Amino acid sequence: MEVGVTDLENKSAGKLALSKDVFGLPPRADLLQRYVIWQLAKRQQGTHKTKTYGEVSGSTRKIIKQKGSGGARHGGIRAPQFRGGGKAFGPVPHSHAIDLPKKVRKLALKTALSTKLAEGKLKVVSDAVLKDAKTKGLAGKLKGLGLDSALLIDGKVLDENFARAARSLRNIDVLPEQGANVYDILRRDTLVLTKAAVEALEARLK
Repeated sequence: MEVGVTDLENKSAGKLALSKDVFGLPPRADLLQRYVIWQLAKRQQGTHKTKTYGEVSGSTRKIIKQKGSGGARHGGIRAPQFRGGGKAFGPVPHSHAIDLPKKVRKLALKTALSTKLAEGKLKVVSDAVLKDAKTKGLAGKLKGLGLDSALLIDGKVLDENFARAARSLRNIDVLPEQGANVYDILRRDTLVLTKAAVEALEARLK
């Protein structure tokens, strides 16, 4: 599998062979869904909390006699049925993370890469290096490449000037190779990989 390589000026920079084991898998919407659910669930903080009967302020004195009032038999004023009382079965801090086997996560990432290639929404650039951290200059280069919603994945280390220039661009994300994930790949229209990213991803996923 060969794809054309361009530079940031949209000029041809040769071709690059892609591994079928990483970029040639059939589409699997079920795998991508499982990965996205796992990733978003893991991201949830789970810090929501309400006070229970034992945590709200108030007296524990029995507010009326048990018998003789003709009304309900009430205990303390902190009971859930009273205003300002504790919440019955309210949320407590906990982790929302679910399990997803490592092999499934790896397969889902390969499937996401393969899907972008099959849809014609994968571009390979020679590198992602800028002389100056100028957002306006980078915006012009990306426009020349036809990119308005894209995720760019570079090698293990991002070029500082490129990362700073892309920081203010809307719908443009930049990640190092080790940060590649299914959710970010799917949420942007086009996936852009540098040659270094392709090599690193193939070494990691084969």
